[in-house]
Amino acid sequence: MIHRIFFFIFLAIMHRVYAETTKPDPKKPKTTSISSNPAAVNVPTGTGTIQRAIEKKLGIENNHGIMIQGAWIGDTNDLFSGGIPNAEHYTSNSVLLVDLTIDMERLNGWRGGLFSAQFLQENAQNTNAQAGLFQGYNSLPDVSPFNRSELYALWYRQSLFDDKLFVRIGKTITTLDFNNVIKPVPLSAGEPNIPAVTSLIYTPIFINPAVDGVMPGYTNSAYGLTLNFTPVKQWYLAYGIYDGNLASGKQTGLSGPTFNGRNFQVAETGGAWVLRKKPGTAGIGVWHQKGLIRQLNFKEMEATGAYLFGSQRLWYRHPGLDISGISAFYQLSINNSSVLPMNKSIGAGLTAFGLIANRESDSLGMGFSLSWLNQHRTDRPSELMYQIYYQAQIIPNIYLEPALSYIPTPGQSSSLPPAFAGTIRAIILA
Repeated sequence: MIHRIFFFIFLAIMHRVYAETTKPDPKKPKTTSISSNPAAVNVPTGTGTIQRAIEKKLGIENNHGIMIQGAWIGDTNDLFSGGIPNAEHYTSNSVLLVDLTIDMERLNGWRGGLFSAQFLQENAQNTNAQAGLFQGYNSLPDVSPFNRSELYALWYRQSLFDDKLFVRIGKTITTLDFNNVIKPVPLSAGEPNIPAVTSLIYTPIFINPAVDGVMPGYTNSAYGLTLNFTPVKQWYLAYGIYDGNLASGKQTGLSGPTFNGRNFQVAETGGAWVLRKKPGTAGIGVWHQKGLIRQLNFKEMEATGAYLFGSQRLWYRHPGLDISGISAFYQLSINNSSVLPMNKSIGAGLTAFGLIANRESDSLGMGFSLSWLNQHRTDRPSELMYQIYYQAQIIPNIYLEPALSYIPTPGQSSSLPPAFAGTIRAIILA
């Protein structure tokens, strides 16, 4: 039955894609693809559409910089074949994020200040474990507990020296600033406010496998300090230090800060360029976990790693007229840990934007991720994953995204057969 649901939903999307042959509305804002999980890599997370509608109805002309936004992401998965013995073949996941931001300059004249508070509600199942994966083919389920309500973020950011230095303190999602391959290459301002280089749904696109388990992020954000130095638009330098107790098993997203000498530090630098009128970007980072790292029955006191990521526009179909074309991205990561489940990884992918007539907000993409596994944890030397998706904008701020994932070598055991799974994801921005 679920196979038929996938099939008919996919047919409905394709019918809509090919049926729209009229000329585009010139008043319609030009958009591009969005992240398949805005809660992991974007701030603010939504569009403010509902608030603006309410303000218009009530005649409110000045909101004093107070903006409430949000996003809901939900999906259904079918493990067509493979997986662990007696696997649950059908799983569903849901994430709701509500975001409050306050522009302090508009509120009280405090120039360069920004306050943010976010609430996260996750109701998920252990989708990835059913397929026998260390890497996740679905980014929504993170770690147990899969049903959680948490204060996801609570921070204040201050810009200094004519917006050359940004200081953020509080509870934050580190993947907003570090290891974020999804962030768009800097171009002219446009809609929506959360575009993406790719809309793949698998976990490695949001956090490189070799840093998974120690870097705070979705869903376990952490308290700490972030510094971003951007002397020119083409180059940046970032540094962060955070509560490092996630590595020892603490659910930092569900609790307050712990000051016991364990911390996670990360530094990253990167830049952007235009090569033959095609923009690109790259970043490189190093990290160090100080204090206890505990995974199952394995322990160590510290670990260090590094990562690299980047993206490049390869082709424009209509140079200078619209965003349609093809881009590529790549990722690498490595660590010296004897405890973390993955020690090295590489990944890459391609994304096609707006190549179907009058569907400039849609994207089609594919990618792969290969991770080398800790041999203390499994007898499988590596885990390879492929994924392909089509993200369709149904109406403004509502997207539907089918994805197919194939994992020829599930990492939990060398005895597991290849896994093949399908996902239908809906993304609603508010």
